[in-house]
Amino acid sequence: MSQYLKQIFTSIITLLLLTPAAMTAQDKNLSFTRNADDDRLQWGQCPEFMPESCRIAVLQGNPAKPGADVFFKMKPKTTVPDHWHHSAERMVMVTGEMEVKYKGQDPAVLTAGTYAYGPPEKPHIAACISEDPCVLFIAFNKPVDAFAVE
Repeated sequence: MSQYLKQIFTSIITLLLLTPAAMTAQDKNLSFTRNADDDRLQWGQCPEFMPESCRIAVLQGNPAKPGADVFFKMKPKTTVPDHWHHSAERMVMVTGEMEVKYKGQDPAVLTAGTYAYGPPEKPHIAACISEDPCVLFIAFNKPVDAFAVE
């Protein structure tokens, strides 16, 4: 099986495992809030090309469909290698400090409260540069995916 197909398969399986927890609040058609240390969050693994410690929690939506929101968590001093997404990313840094470098642009450091926009299909690297874990809120306008740059 090609590396590309393995990444797609791994992403789909991971997202399907996270979907039921995210759908609970939506099934009731209720508003809700979550913070990054909420015990109700179900943290799943990231795609296999990302650090082992990386985790994703679906906040709302079905990640296999457009419009899902997630928390993305990294341990301190870890880096996600060069990758891209089909979707644009609308992000707000929740905790920690993260350096993000998009292809052809200078690096940007995100601190708590910082908004960032990531264009679809634009390769980028992300590193948690703080002593504390990094948690990033990401809103996707297409299904959630991530692919390593080969």
